[in-house]
Amino acid sequence: MSDLLKRIIPCLDVDRGRVVKGVNFQNMRDMGDPVELARRYEDEGADELVFLDISASAEARPTALAMVRKVSKALSIPFTLGGGLRTMDDIFAFLEAGADKVCLNTTAVKQPEVITAGADQFGSQCIVVAVDVKRREDGSFGVFTHGGRNDSGKEARSWVREVADRGAGEILLTSMDRDGTGIGYDMEITGELSRTMPVPVIASGGARNPQDLMDAFNGGADAVLAATMFHSGEFHVGKTKEWLAERGIPVRLDF
Repeated sequence: MSDLLKRIIPCLDVDRGRVVKGVNFQNMRDMGDPVELARRYEDEGADELVFLDISASAEARPTALAMVRKVSKALSIPFTLGGGLRTMDDIFAFLEAGADKVCLNTTAVKQPEVITAGADQFGSQCIVVAVDVKRREDGSFGVFTHGGRNDSGKEARSWVREVADRGAGEILLTSMDRDGTGIGYDMEITGELSRTMPVPVIASGGARNPQDLMDAFNGGADAVLAATMFHSGEFHVGKTKEWLAERGIPVRLDF
């Protein structure tokens, strides 16, 4: 395991300026104001935040940009904005509004040259590529787009390597099989890619408790994404980090 500090990253789904939570993208419930929740997570000791604009569209874009400006003024920790970014102009607009990084998914698959152009123009550290994977019957992992609805036909290992070669600074790897299940991250694929890729890999999909986070870190993940376990209030980010530190996981505790 790397001696670099491991990161805990709460994820907030945002729909037209409000944080929402659902099950399998259905029955969304309002969870509050993104700025207030962002401040809470920063106070708790979160290392970074990810906001996913689930209503990403031309109509919702001004609302999302306004949210990013407010969050940027309120936070001192880095945050990433993902959802519906299609062009270099979109990337520029959200970075200019205050996001530290942008997250590309469907656009990265459909127009991989955007990864290269984004990394060249804004720096690799600003470009995160989200890769949603699902296990196939033959044991390989397929890459899905459009919120997990479309099979791109790509294989996860080769696609992640291309993404890294094109200059992405990080990979956000979500197991669709584990997402929302609370049975822990899929460390077969996450661990393999964490150990073999030249860029950090963020584990996503399936976390229920601090043990799941520790398993991901011990398996090689550089960072973990979690939503429900923190949104529910059952677990506190800072107390989770203290629990991990007591068990030998190198995390930032100066919060």
